[in-house]
Amino acid sequence: MSGYGHEGDERTFAALPPARGAAFARTWWGLSWLKALEDTALDGQQLKAGRRHARAGAVGAVSVRPGRITAVVKDRDGTAYRSDVLVREFSAEEWERLLDLAVDSAGHIAALLDREMPPHLVEDAAAAGLELLPGIGDLEPECGCEAWDHCPHTSALCYQVARLLDEDPFVLLLMRGRGEPTLLDQLQARSASRAAHGGRGADGAPGADTAEGTGGMPGVSAEEAYAAGFLVPSLPAPPVAGDAPGRSPSLDTETEPEPGVDPAALEFLASDAAVRAHRMLVEALAVGASAGGTSAGGTSGGASGHGGPTARSTASPVAAAAAATATALTVAQDAVRLAAGSPVPWITARLTSGSGRTRAEMDLATRAWGFGGAAALAVLEEEWTPDAEALVWAGNRLTEAWEDDERPALRRSGGARWTVVGAEAQLRLGEDGRWWPYLKAGARWSPAGPADRDPATALATALSAGPTGADG
Repeated sequence: MSGYGHEGDERTFAALPPARGAAFARTWWGLSWLKALEDTALDGQQLKAGRRHARAGAVGAVSVRPGRITAVVKDRDGTAYRSDVLVREFSAEEWERLLDLAVDSAGHIAALLDREMPPHLVEDAAAAGLELLPGIGDLEPECGCEAWDHCPHTSALCYQVARLLDEDPFVLLLMRGRGEPTLLDQLQARSASRAAHGGRGADGAPGADTAEGTGGMPGVSAEEAYAAGFLVPSLPAPPVAGDAPGRSPSLDTETEPEPGVDPAALEFLASDAAVRAHRMLVEALAVGASAGGTSAGGTSGGASGHGGPTARSTASPVAAAAAATATALTVAQDAVRLAAGSPVPWITARLTSGSGRTRAEMDLATRAWGFGGAAALAVLEEEWTPDAEALVWAGNRLTEAWEDDERPALRRSGGARWTVVGAEAQLRLGEDGRWWPYLKAGARWSPAGPADRDPATALATALSAGPTGADG
């Protein structure tokens, strides 16, 4: 993110680059912000013009401070307007309640530091009468163009701020009245005070994370546990991962194998297990060596609460493929995973035959696996039919992804597949809410790239791949 000013409880972010064809928000809290805007505005045409301004990069530097966001937005003719959107600040008493909720769970603070908005904090705050995320009517516009409702300028500002919120939820907390440095100082002081009181708040009440607070047995204060640390022996040093996986033992011996056992195939499987074990060890050691790190094959959260197919995290194709191997695969799926590693031809032939596929089908399957593991394979080989709600969600996403003059003609080709009229390109919607690009290769549809939450980006991937991309 491009913040270049950070003075007290005000931050200024440099103008963001144009966002042509990309979604303004991908996180559930960024989408909630946009929903508040779209529910509040009375004129959809003003919102549409605002999206066009934001996509064209017409929004200047964005200033965020308690209760207000500000930017200069230019019309197409170059006329500039100062635009503000007002958000209600929390009172001192409301902040006291919110800080108590945040300190009650270490997971809330950890998620915020990882630039995630913890859903449980939002739910707990709502139960305590605090609406962290804005709702209908909460985004009040003020613009130099003197419009009384959201105009293209304030709408464009809100769309750009959604991009900032995606990257850093502390931006929302700053609007509510506390900047990140102030907030972290107050959380640290409150945590220290609670520890000094044996896990109790300043009023003497047990904290939510203490055993007494949950009806369990009294625990030991952190101070006591730390003081007794010298009695506990040090942990052994972590193992050192080798530079490469070990070699599997040779099974080519003078002893005849049991009927049905193929030593060469068994060696291949042992080598594959060694490679996976080595990768898992390297990733685990990397996590331990970096404070707050995540594994190379891990995923980040981001469940969306906005309808449509089940929302899951979006990982890179390589990470998705690695994550798939950590879960139970079917025999047919595991055959594709093994074949995707480019083994010797006779092993590929056995995997193809054993999984009940033809050579052409296996080629498509391994191509899909390379783009997204088991999820990509399911989109290739399985066809699901969305329910009515999911179809409405998909239709809205396809409508919003392009401007009217840029939207391609799409024909639903059954299930969750939409084909571009006049082009050998197709979009397939996965059950996780991501769009997969496909191209026609002869009589078959072939995966053309990794999935994307934005259908316009996925289709651009397919069209840029061209015939070469379909053939692999």
